[in-house]
Amino acid sequence: MLAAIGLDERAERLYSRLVVHGPATAEELAVRCGTGVTEAELALVLLQTRGLIAPEADGSARYAAAPPSVALEALLTGQRHALREAELSAASLAEAYRVAAADQSHRDLVEVVTGHAAVGHRVAQLQLGATTELLALVTGRHQVVRADATGAETDAVTRGVAYRVVLERPALDTPESVTALFEALDRDQQVRVVDRVPGKLIVADRARALVPLSEARDGAEPVVLSVRAPALVQLMVTLFEQTWEWAHPLGRDQNGALLVESAPGGGPDELDRRVLSLLLIGATDQAVAKQLGLGLRTVQRRISRLMALARADTRIQLGWQAHRRGWVAD
Repeated sequence: MLAAIGLDERAERLYSRLVVHGPATAEELAVRCGTGVTEAELALVLLQTRGLIAPEADGSARYAAAPPSVALEALLTGQRHALREAELSAASLAEAYRVAAADQSHRDLVEVVTGHAAVGHRVAQLQLGATTELLALVTGRHQVVRADATGAETDAVTRGVAYRVVLERPALDTPESVTALFEALDRDQQVRVVDRVPGKLIVADRARALVPLSEARDGAEPVVLSVRAPALVQLMVTLFEQTWEWAHPLGRDQNGALLVESAPGGGPDELDRRVLSLLLIGATDQAVAKQLGLGLRTVQRRISRLMALARADTRIQLGWQAHRRGWVAD
């Protein structure tokens, strides 16, 4: 019971005997407690060090217990003080750890990456770590990392990662860019084109992003921000989605040549109108896809695009806007 003030079981037992039965020698205590004389002498030394016993003044080698109300209270007071100091130290250490962890967390949310090799490594990491979706805005200016230079893009597509890419028109000015575009279309990636994108951007799984801080011009090293802060990543996703909605879809015609479809801002095309007509007579997405010989995801993408174009939040609103704008016959 007194282990908290530094007494072992043997010392506590000897002290109890002295309190109850009065002064005794080490030999007498050994007999009373069923222990060896040496062990009893060691326990008495410990008790004397703690101020719990004292030798008798008559020189008889007998030890008497100090009053527990005085001796134990002094030890307990000292222990309480030590515990209070320990609590204060623990609280101080906990606060220091919290501050350090918060600082580290904030540093991890946004990181500056510099240099061709480091940036290329991060782009590959982003694609290799993606599990569901990768979004990208591509400018026509010099690319730090060539299309699928590391094979990470092909590996991600093989794992089922869905790519959506918006190209700036100047990005198609070179034969190498056009070749890369056809390779992307062959991998069933969704690609669109606009006259100008807001800037370069890559977002993986709507959780991690890379955005350049500077261009690698005149031999200067590129500088890129690696972002994990949820609010910042969401802003980048919103920027991508707005650009995507107004971009022209790219595909291939029956002869394999590059085909640029109408942008959402230009109004629905003939196929969109047929989709709308079937929806307005109550056809399901699956029925529309079967009727028009399209994939279900293609139908759903077109419906989403039409809703964005009509600024409709529901399909009922889309139907009303379609009639109002003359997209379908009465």
